[in-house]
Amino acid sequence: MIPAALGLLAGLILGSFIAALTARWPQRQSIATGRSRCPHCSTTLAARDLVPIVSYIALKGRCRRCAAPIAMRYPLIEALAGGIGAVALWMHPDAAGLASAAFGWGLLALLVLDLEHFWLPDALTLPLLAAGLALGAVLPPALTDRGIGAAAGFATLWGIAALYQRATGRTGLGGGDPKLFAAIGAWLGWALLPFVLLLAATLGLALVGYDRLMGVPVTRHSRVPLGALLAAAAWPLSLLNLSVAALPAIG
Repeated sequence: MIPAALGLLAGLILGSFIAALTARWPQRQSIATGRSRCPHCSTTLAARDLVPIVSYIALKGRCRRCAAPIAMRYPLIEALAGGIGAVALWMHPDAAGLASAAFGWGLLALLVLDLEHFWLPDALTLPLLAAGLALGAVLPPALTDRGIGAAAGFATLWGIAALYQRATGRTGLGGGDPKLFAAIGAWLGWALLPFVLLLAATLGLALVGYDRLMGVPVTRHSRVPLGALLAAAAWPLSLLNLSVAALPAIG
């Protein structure tokens, strides 16, 4: 349980950073410098106001000074990041678990940016791709499988986007989606890519169904955050992949 607790703690701290990163970066605000402030009254937040989840609960979801509501995204992202760290290190209390947690945290940042801004920046997808390939030297799947996965992931979505644009004259996929799928292939290997796509498509259908249920108009031109769906599908499959890879060692 100690590795899981440490993973939870690390995830909560990193979740606070991810929440700030995904809020400031699209607004071209500094990430590395500057104190956190209330977006409503610009009051500089004290350390006691920045404790992940605990501060939100203690403040009842409102700014200490102006009582404006604090966006629910902050404790939610912190909780998700904490859960990623806890689950990864509970299931795999070793280097593989640390790698899985790091993969999950990277995907979480991309998921949030795509959900909120339809943006998958190269500054996140390309390092994630490089890290996935580099880990092939020490963790399964093998580097060859990861390399094929990266190439296949990029080629698949780039090809679909090119065919769609040629057939309709419209852009159907953002430029970040093939790079993210390449990064996922670099982490999972080529064999799991069809399952990532299948699970992402299932999540997408569920999302569209929810929108229709809530009365949101859905047409063939409606935008769907494919990158977020791929990220949500890839991380649980990465955990399963690690568990299957560990089975021979158990025997």
